[in-house]
Amino acid sequence: MAICFELVVNFGENAEAARAAALVSPRPTTLQAGAHRIPLHRALVNRTGSYIELSVIPVAVGWGVALDGTLPETRLTAAELTELGTGLYSLLAEFDGYVAAKVGWDPEGLLDPEELKTDCVAELADGTINGLVLCQALHDELGLDAGYVEFQPGYRWIPYRGERPSTLTAD
Repeated sequence: MAICFELVVNFGENAEAARAAALVSPRPTTLQAGAHRIPLHRALVNRTGSYIELSVIPVAVGWGVALDGTLPETRLTAAELTELGTGLYSLLAEFDGYVAAKVGWDPEGLLDPEELKTDCVAELADGTINGLVLCQALHDELGLDAGYVEFQPGYRWIPYRGERPSTLTAD
């Protein structure tokens, strides 16, 4: 089983926006994480259940990631992962036409609007899902309050507070 630190974006049925996002070439092509310069794999676009999902995966930051092949894993501290995550959110700010997005360890489970409505009501209301970006329409549909701030025009979020030391970090 792979464990990925990544940016995952739900584009709903908007295939054109997903294709456009997949073609965005991040500048710079590597992201800073402490003393490390971490390149990014080419964006992956897949149909996942009822929506189109785009993933941007940093190279060698995770375990068992097939895209990494035989590259050695790069163990990062929580602070370094936070810097990398902030860089991934900067890349997300170049995208448009998506429904929900999040950076973190395997965040896919937090991007399905139907699951958010049924399984995450309390966490959405109290803002504990930091870094979750929602389009304005989904934010309104979920009845969320002003604790969510503008990420970019048309998108709201609880700002990313970064990563904490854990078994997935080097500290």
